[in-house]
Amino acid sequence: MDGIVRARVGYAGGTAPDPTYRTIGDHTETLQVDFDPSRLAYADLLDVFWTSHRPTSPAPSRQYASIIFAHDEEQRIAAEESRRTAEERFGRVFTDIVPLERFYLAEAYHQKYRLRNTGPLYREFRSFYRDEADFRESTAAARVNGYIDGWGTREELEAEIASFGLSPEGQALLRQMVPERTRFWQKVR
Repeated sequence: MDGIVRARVGYAGGTAPDPTYRTIGDHTETLQVDFDPSRLAYADLLDVFWTSHRPTSPAPSRQYASIIFAHDEEQRIAAEESRRTAEERFGRVFTDIVPLERFYLAEAYHQKYRLRNTGPLYREFRSFYRDEADFRESTAAARVNGYIDGWGTREELEAEIASFGLSPEGQALLRQMVPERTRFWQKVR
């Protein structure tokens, strides 16, 4: 989505210190999104949240719970309002809204998961983001990961593909991976 700067996967909401995938304790797997509020409204992110999973199904465990972690009171109020709208649309939803106390980054192998599993594109990105933290924090890597996962249109990809720093071969491979019509637009529009 235009306005998303980067995303990281991790854990939040629990009390166990330093959770990992294998020792998650009472935390929930979550996604932290950095966005530019001058280009993307928080309410639009919430709309994507409600349409990108099944909020009407109770979670099988705390690890996979549907939770919005609000950074402040303004986000909490917006999230509560969006939950009411979702309930009007879908019926009962099983989503908690809680203050974010701390976000723990997930292990490196979880970050930019789709991109990490592309082989040639991943190797190309790692050639210019040699440090794992630089790769994780890269806006270009986040955007490409999103396209590979089916978020964004082919038209949007074409508008920004040159900014990713990919070779002509990398650009051609990315174009092959992005379907004509994506999941996001099928669900929301």
